Amino acid sequence: MKKILLLSDTHGYIDDHIMEYVNESDEVWHAGDVGSIDVTDKISKIKLLRAVYGNIDGAELRTSFPKDLVFTCEGVKVFMTHIGGRPGRYAKGIGQQIKSVKPKLFICGHSHILKIQFDKTHQVLFINPGAMGKHGFHKVRTMVRFELSKGEITNMEVVEVKRKSSTKTISRSN
Repeated sequence: MKKILLLSDTHGYIDDHIMEYVNESDEVWHAGDVGSIDVTDKISKIKLLRAVYGNIDGAELRTSFPKDLVFTCEGVKVFMTHIGGRPGRYAKGIGQQIKSVKPKLFICGHSHILKIQFDKTHQVLFINPGAMGKHGFHKVRTMVRFELSKGEITNMEVVEVKRKSSTKTISRSN
């Protein structure tokens, strides 16, 4: 079993609240718009980090991380990219990539809008964890954590961090 922390759109920002959740996880996944190599360096010093670069990321992050990442963790095939759209309105070419890759879990960022939905058309769980950075229109910073074990995705939690940095978990499902 692995405990996963899923972040996106940090835009160069990382704080003690994020690091608390990093410390409680086995792996951290970042769905792009990292913003600074300092963010990934801080995380990867203590946990396994899997990340993709986003549209705001410069050359250093683009040479350190891929645009798209496909991997299997605890029997769950994952496809992660930054600009992915959403079920029913995927970004250009993403629906075809999902058909080709056949992941159980599709992850993207970019919109700053938290969304978790099962896509019946592609038979894939879609997760956009929202944004954890301080830049953007979002009023609440969000991240998602969950567990992977024997091909199953369980104990999904949405973590909200208000801009004043008070943390609360708003939902959990098994």
